[in-house]
Amino acid sequence: MRRELAGKRAILTGASGGIGRAIAAALMKAGARVALAARNADALNTLAADLRAAGGDVLVVPTDVTKPEDRQRLVDRTVETFGGLDLLVNNAGIGSHGHFATSTPEIMRQVMEVNFFAPVELTRVAMPHLTNGRHPAVVNLTSMCGRKGMPAWPEYSASKFALVGMSEAWRGEFTRFGVDVVTLVPGLTNSGFGDHLLRTDGRVEIRFHEGMKPDELAAGVVAAVERNRREVVFGGEARRLLRFNTFFPRLTNWLIARKVKRAYAKG
Repeated sequence: MRRELAGKRAILTGASGGIGRAIAAALMKAGARVALAARNADALNTLAADLRAAGGDVLVVPTDVTKPEDRQRLVDRTVETFGGLDLLVNNAGIGSHGHFATSTPEIMRQVMEVNFFAPVELTRVAMPHLTNGRHPAVVNLTSMCGRKGMPAWPEYSASKFALVGMSEAWRGEFTRFGVDVVTLVPGLTNSGFGDHLLRTDGRVEIRFHEGMKPDELAAGVVAAVERNRREVVFGGEARRLLRFNTFFPRLTNWLIARKVKRAYAKG
């Protein structure tokens, strides 16, 4: 069944920049009322001013998604302001571009806290309200790394694999509540994500500038939510890699390993 977004009450995490800003604008254009959540209050207020000037109905809730009290406050304020909740978009994320052998437990835990535990626990808080929503859904922004682990992205890959797995489990469970689960699997995006990494010393080159534009991805995200798609892969590179890996997994792994060996052979 097609989902009409006009009038839907939504929470969007990671809304302050890059992909989040683009998704916020796309949701607003589709007629949704959006609670904007991120740590950067100034960036949220700037975004909110732009969206309101364009006719959007938005709420700013500065939020650290790793803190239980912030997650609860985000849901409470959204429900109080909009009168309920129909859509939770788990977009906030963090990455680390570096190899496992030289990484740390602290980086592993930080990535998992933001990318996995935070959206899972925010969903737990939101579920009582989503079950009373209008054609409700949980939307998880994952990554192609959540379908194929990539070198120099071990923590990120693990966190996104975990979120993909949770999404699949939720899809089967949440159907009894009438809550849909939409899993989005973007490839490389030119969104500024690479400017905020915990590490940047990975040997495997990442060409963020060649990735999808945030507006392009945001349009696809909104279309997937409207069409109630179960899972969508975005980006030609991601689709090609995941398809090739499906049919030729051993060759895919060999090619990836060769690329890493060459990177380290350069000194």
